[in-house]
Amino acid sequence: MEWGLTLSGSRAMAGRMRRLAALALGVAMVAAACGTAARELGAPGDGSDDGELIEVEQVASTAKEEWPSALEQPLPDGLPQPLVDMQRVVSGGPPPDGIPPIDRPLFHKAREVNFLKDQEPVVAVELGGEARAYPVQILTWHEIVNDTIGGHPVTVTYCPLCNSAIAYDRRLGERILDFGTSGRLYNSALVMYDRQTESLWSHFDAQAIAGILTGEELDRHPAAMVGWGEWRDANPDGLVLSRETGHDRQYGRNPYTGYDDIDKSPFLFDGDADGRLQPMTRIVGLEGEDEDDAVAVQLEPLLEGGVVQVDLGGRDVVVWAKRGTSSALDSSAISEGRDVGTTGAFLSQVDGEHLRFERDGDVFRDDQTGSIWNVLGEAVSGPHAGVQLQRVRHVDTFWFAWAAFLPDTEVVPAAS
Repeated sequence: MEWGLTLSGSRAMAGRMRRLAALALGVAMVAAACGTAARELGAPGDGSDDGELIEVEQVASTAKEEWPSALEQPLPDGLPQPLVDMQRVVSGGPPPDGIPPIDRPLFHKAREVNFLKDQEPVVAVELGGEARAYPVQILTWHEIVNDTIGGHPVTVTYCPLCNSAIAYDRRLGERILDFGTSGRLYNSALVMYDRQTESLWSHFDAQAIAGILTGEELDRHPAAMVGWGEWRDANPDGLVLSRETGHDRQYGRNPYTGYDDIDKSPFLFDGDADGRLQPMTRIVGLEGEDEDDAVAVQLEPLLEGGVVQVDLGGRDVVVWAKRGTSSALDSSAISEGRDVGTTGAFLSQVDGEHLRFERDGDVFRDDQTGSIWNVLGEAVSGPHAGVQLQRVRHVDTFWFAWAAFLPDTEVVPAAS
């Protein structure tokens, strides 16, 4: 009986600790939404001398439509049955657009930027021959950028709570959508809303989960989280999102300090835990054309071995990793986060030939021709110099989030 009382007390204490941790993180999220502390202007790397500001011509979004809004709770009459239990779509703290998206992005040429350190993570997207980098130090405070790349209307997103960066095509039939933050979470992941119909969208799988567009799905574009120095050297004329956002935030600071500790629990996650890996294990997630074709490559073994070849629904895919990128969720200063590496995923076929690769220091070498490839999938020397491997959509994320949305995923290497 005494043991039972002690166990009960321990469980109660653990529950209180979890609630306190959730409260602390909730405060951090409100700080991310409403933080107004000014950065120290004139300090090295503050962006005050990063060259010309460039405004990109944007594809116009379509007009707002008159439908019942899925932002209302409970959902109003006249909407389709939602795809998920709406009781699990919970408030993360801020109201809609309390974490303000960037709707009129301004950019600098990469060669002129000095506010980033080489190891800082950026989200890299390339479309229509145009290369863009979105610093995570900015995305942490905004989560959504509505943009146009190479004539393609896109939304680039970053969810700190599941550490996932995903880019969507904003075209849906005749509509061109743009997105805001709903202030809600599903499976501890960002829930967006489109401003045209105020339907709710799951960031993780690009699907409308409630509202008049329920069941619709956006096309996704490859996006990679890479170290700034690596991307800049490969794209000196590429465009980099500026810190001139129209908002005053502590860019470069991490309001989620220590969140990616392997022993932590995800914030407000109420899904079924998949015990094959610890919830906060970092993985590289790949999803094939068929929902059953999903693979989660464990990051730490990948960093140790450098390269793994996977069969993704019949496609021969190479996944590789190297050190050199800081965690955005570790230290209070993003540039000082521990090294969690940079990953890439590509089709391993060139001109009909299936290549096999190995890591060679900070680069990758194919066994067939000896060509040298950077982490972005471009051959920088050898017979294949100038060739770009075809990018495969992949997500650097936490295991709990990937397994919640794709529970039948294969784990590589197999979990013990």
